[in-house]
Amino acid sequence: MKGKVAVVGVGHTAYGAFPDRDEYSLAAEAFTRALEDSGLRKADVDGLAICRIPEYTRMGETLGLNPRWTMQFPPHGRMSGMGILEAAAAIATGQASTIAMLYANIGRSRRVRYGGDEIPSVWDRWGYTSPGAAYAMMFQRHMHLYGTTTRQLGAVPVAIRNHACLNPDAVMRKPITLDDHEASRPIVAPLRLFDYCLINDGAVCLILTARERAADLRKSPVVIAGHGGYDGLATSAILGYDHDCFYDHVRHAGQQSYDVAGVKREDVDALMVYDNFSPAVLFALEGLGFCERGESGPFVESGAISLGGLIPVNTDGGHLSNSYLQGWALNVEAVRQIRGEAGARQIADCKVVQYVQGTPCSRSIIYTAGDC
Repeated sequence: MKGKVAVVGVGHTAYGAFPDRDEYSLAAEAFTRALEDSGLRKADVDGLAICRIPEYTRMGETLGLNPRWTMQFPPHGRMSGMGILEAAAAIATGQASTIAMLYANIGRSRRVRYGGDEIPSVWDRWGYTSPGAAYAMMFQRHMHLYGTTTRQLGAVPVAIRNHACLNPDAVMRKPITLDDHEASRPIVAPLRLFDYCLINDGAVCLILTARERAADLRKSPVVIAGHGGYDGLATSAILGYDHDCFYDHVRHAGQQSYDVAGVKREDVDALMVYDNFSPAVLFALEGLGFCERGESGPFVESGAISLGGLIPVNTDGGHLSNSYLQGWALNVEAVRQIRGEAGARQIADCKVVQYVQGTPCSRSIIYTAGDC
């Protein structure tokens, strides 16, 4: 599958609260924008994959598609990495030639809380109130083992918010400081309000096709050059908690993707991290080896993850400040950075971008420019 598939179209809706719209309406808008971005015709699309949209048959009817390959993924955030790789495999093996991948979320207007009494069978039996509680416990352990502080942790949402301020589509565009982070209300100690992702309505679409075909389309293709995965089910499948802060999960997935792509960590120009909670960024940086284990606190405190730093992270504002689209929008940002379409947040000469989700089921994707 190495280098055989490219992303040729991306699109998204506005993000916010849209109580008068449903998943199908939002996804259709994102699809229309991605199709226009690609220069393809609707008739060219013969594959459809959806996530967090209730029914793929209705989605196909809404769009007027008759695909020969379809897939409906569970609503979990980990499906962003898994789903893109499944679609790429389908194209590489000839099951489809061009696949539209759609994700839509109406969590804000429906007041979804992702925890508490909404999913008691998963969390309440251990005394947790939300997935954030697991990250709070892992970060407490990180503080105990390595001396990491909440002020160092605050450098993550501050840097990512600064990036969002350069993104006209981001939901949160008011700058915050480390003092603001420390003064924000606790949610699950030691995590505070600014350590938690947003919950918004919105939709994203990515269109994938074979690399050979992509060369003739409207924009330069962005190639899926490498991929890796590690499902740490034995230690973290149910709780979303891992004693080692997903270190092995991320390390294995990341190294696999480097090996497949034929790149080194030092070649990566930008890193898109699934930042459902700010400690996830610390854990990913250590697992990938951008800093030594236990040193992610001082690393982010130094400004390394900001634009102009050693490895800019989540240049669109990520889940913490752009919108919580469960990883899908971060993959769109990876494409736009490589195309040079990121505007004020653009990284100069960006050729290699890595997406990583450091969850119980970790995935890593290496995107490269088509001429790399």
